[in-house]
Amino acid sequence: MIRVLLADDQTLVRAAFAMLVGSDPGMEVVGEAGTGLEAVALARTARADLVVMDIRMPELDGIEATRRIAADEDLAGVKVLVLTTYDTDDHIVEALRAGASGFLVKDTRPADLLAAIKTVAAGESLLSPGPTARLIARVLSAPRPPTGAGPGGPGTLSDRERQVLALVARGLNNTEIAGTLGLSPLTAKTHVSRIMGKLAARDRAQLVIVAYESGLVVPAGGGAAGS
Repeated sequence: MIRVLLADDQTLVRAAFAMLVGSDPGMEVVGEAGTGLEAVALARTARADLVVMDIRMPELDGIEATRRIAADEDLAGVKVLVLTTYDTDDHIVEALRAGASGFLVKDTRPADLLAAIKTVAAGESLLSPGPTARLIARVLSAPRPPTGAGPGGPGTLSDRERQVLALVARGLNNTEIAGTLGLSPLTAKTHVSRIMGKLAARDRAQLVIVAYESGLVVPAGGGAAGS
């Protein structure tokens, strides 16, 4: 059973999400929050597995609420799925940096939202396929100075791990990475796990950010740097 916390400042939106989540026999709503502060507090007391987090909320926005949840050792297993009204919201990237495991736009079909909750709760990242490429290309078109040479950056990875990271950043799952590189799915999964450990990343969503910000992957789709 996936324990879900709903965080949105609109009561009707929370009620609609609660009905949707409650309709799935594998999920239950364990709390509803109307502010970011409430979301952080309920994440601790309700012992949710996953928080569906609106970005724009009073008192404490969804980005800072996500950051506090991600930074709390007692909430290490809690995943955050960010919802936003617009797929052009620059704050989405900040939410991913803060520790969100993925995002969806609010006009996502109900079945897709339920599937997203299951995907993120299972430990995978989820980024809306259409908006993601456009968003990252626009927001990270001028990446920060490369971090690959420093401790904990892509520079600490082996050549194979850098190849795997580049494919993760392009949205491939473990099976697709395995097929592309001629590996077994288990080996691909092991590489991803090691990369996450070396880069101190919570999940694949943060690996995407690292890959783009370091320049390993070019936002416009020009390929991996140095390949």
